[in-house]
Amino acid sequence: MTPTDPAFDADEARRARNRRIEAVARWALPLAVVILTIIVWNWFSNSSATRGMIFPAPPKVWARFLADYGMLFTSLMVTLKITFMALAIAIIGGVALAILFTQSRFAELIFFPYAVILQVTPIVSIAPLIFIYVQDPLARVLICAWIVAFFPILSNTTLGLKSTDSNLRDLYAIYGATWWQKLLFLQLPSAMPYFLGGLRIAGGLALIGAIVAEYVAGISGSGSGLAFRILEASYRLNYPRMFAALIMIAIVGVIIFAATTFISWFFLRKWHESALRREV
Repeated sequence: MTPTDPAFDADEARRARNRRIEAVARWALPLAVVILTIIVWNWFSNSSATRGMIFPAPPKVWARFLADYGMLFTSLMVTLKITFMALAIAIIGGVALAILFTQSRFAELIFFPYAVILQVTPIVSIAPLIFIYVQDPLARVLICAWIVAFFPILSNTTLGLKSTDSNLRDLYAIYGATWWQKLLFLQLPSAMPYFLGGLRIAGGLALIGAIVAEYVAGISGSGSGLAFRILEASYRLNYPRMFAALIMIAIVGVIIFAATTFISWFFLRKWHESALRREV
């Protein structure tokens, strides 16, 4: 089949049509699901007076959000500050430790079990000890969020550094490359997809860790995050405010996931199979 054949033109037209449908569906389907969810939510809330009290309808939640926007936004900034600080520390520490593990088998045997222990131990069981030994409220929450986000970066990056093509390793050895040249020009680029996969996981986990730590810490006042606002609203039976804060957290989580997905696509779009466009 050549570019001048009618069959070739028909196939190209079909592919173009499929690309247009996919581009529209990528945005239309999630939007339709959100609209349907709001409609069902509104119907369920208005189905009885009792349900409307404990499960407020979307208009009530929106009105409360507008009324409490200043307070909720300030708390959101506190939560985001903790989330991004924890994620940044997790990236720096996770990548550095992964490099150490791949360069020293002895170091991996010593430190990796501790990383696994931190990962498999629930943060709510570690948090009370952290709050005893650490006096600064911000540092307490930051450590808890970091523990949750750290392991995906470490494990994925370590796996990526170890997954370098053995033939390329031999080629670098033949040409007498130093260890840092192998690391900089071979291992780190090969580990990039694994690291970015871990970043997508760690971004959401950092937000979860920050929220859980705020719940356990019970930080109140001007330096409180959204988790405290949810607890405060539940104590006062202010369900519209509680739902508004929950929706803000959910939206922020989606934005973080979308941002990390875009970062992954941006760095992999020209060379890695996971980001290359496939013709249908």
